[in-house]
Amino acid sequence: MSLLEDLWRRALATTEVPDASALMIIAAVALACVIVLWPLVRMGVTVCHEAGHAVVATLTGRSLEGIRLHSDTSGVTVTRGKATGPGMVLMLLAGYPAASAVGLLAAALAGAGYAVGALWLLVALLALMLLKIRNVHGALVVLAIGGALGLAAWYAPGHVTTWVAYGLSWLLLFAGPRPVVELALRGRSAAGSDAAQLARLTRVPRILWIALWLAATLGALWLGTLWMLPDVLDVLG
Repeated sequence: MSLLEDLWRRALATTEVPDASALMIIAAVALACVIVLWPLVRMGVTVCHEAGHAVVATLTGRSLEGIRLHSDTSGVTVTRGKATGPGMVLMLLAGYPAASAVGLLAAALAGAGYAVGALWLLVALLALMLLKIRNVHGALVVLAIGGALGLAAWYAPGHVTTWVAYGLSWLLLFAGPRPVVELALRGRSAAGSDAAQLARLTRVPRILWIALWLAATLGALWLGTLWMLPDVLDVLG
């Protein structure tokens, strides 16, 4: 069997979904990481944020010039195209909800039993992103995340891979709203933010874009919880 065939077989292999108590423990650990290890978690959120810009820019016909990830956990995605219009608006809109969207994707695949496939899909997306990274720090961050996920998908036992996939999903879903809240608290100092640029392009106030992102990320957290802990929510309801 070739390496590619083995990889494909592993990606399509199914694993058993953890029970509700294990999932609640995984969720608690992920929440603790968001609170205690925020600078590290925020770097992962920034990777998703810039990837969101990059994917939507490409889908709307803009030319993707490059992505930079900085040591202060900020990032920038450079594209070429019209400075106004729907493409620019959609690209700017896509950044803040991106981490929550990745969390939902991981939750859906892991919940269907494809935890290994979820990790390999993220590794593939990170590999594509690496091609557009234009600074050393950004390349090291993407390589580190992709390498860690790839090692887990290849070497870890099935139940551990499932825990990793669920943990990653919880981590991104819990982390998604926090940068939006931070942006709201920055006020006028966030003159160059996505929200400020959207306000200039659309005449829609900055605070409404922030409210939209907050609703989207909180909604994703609720939906992900429904997918991953349906039995617990039924009992609580």
